[in-house]
Amino acid sequence: MTKTPYAAGAVLIQAALLSACEAQRDEALPVTNVASPAPTATTGKPVSGPKRTVLAFGDSLYAGYGLARGESLPDAIQARLRGQGIDATVVNAGVSGDTTAGGRRRLAYTLNQLKTPPDLVLLGLGGNDVLRQVDPTETRSNMAAMLGDLERRGIPVILTGMMAPPNLGPDFTGRFNSIWPDLAREHDAVLDPFILQGVIGNRQLMLPDGVHPNAVGVGRMADRVAPLVAKRLTTLPAD
Repeated sequence: MTKTPYAAGAVLIQAALLSACEAQRDEALPVTNVASPAPTATTGKPVSGPKRTVLAFGDSLYAGYGLARGESLPDAIQARLRGQGIDATVVNAGVSGDTTAGGRRRLAYTLNQLKTPPDLVLLGLGGNDVLRQVDPTETRSNMAAMLGDLERRGIPVILTGMMAPPNLGPDFTGRFNSIWPDLAREHDAVLDPFILQGVIGNRQLMLPDGVHPNAVGVGRMADRVAPLVAKRLTTLPAD
């Protein structure tokens, strides 16, 4: 069998895990989780430059499902940005159990609740669409609508993509997996093709559920995503 980044991802199709995500969803806040401050780098590099706000808008992979406070992906990305001397605050708008449809419903509200528009949005949804086996056409429509809204608001986007496990068949996986590269091209968004790449399937990097990363796994993800964020922020015009 051909090896894919999601070869171990068949474990995603488990109703018990979906129930666990739904149970935590009621406790998640859509806007107010701000990543823990990290004012200077571990190398001692001082934070400087324009203040930037990044909105991390996604599901449990952003919310920090099963992790201690301060261990979420937005926390880890913020720490790495500040470690490079970038004065960035990452607002965690991850909601566990959220689908692309749920994200589409709450995006405008989330943006409107912020005091000022974010300089950049990290957009990461789709995992729960896989769990529910939502028709990829619907997933694509929801993602396109969110990207369209952000485009109209003039907010740049980094997409963190999702992939379907091969056990769902070539038709589903082909239509699903093409969503993120297609939309990144159409909306001029930076793309990280698969947010769990290099993490899922490695028991040392995952929680016991086999679906969500542990703190070490989150660190691996942040090591890959934070440079994309840093590069995109440096291309933005100064205030």
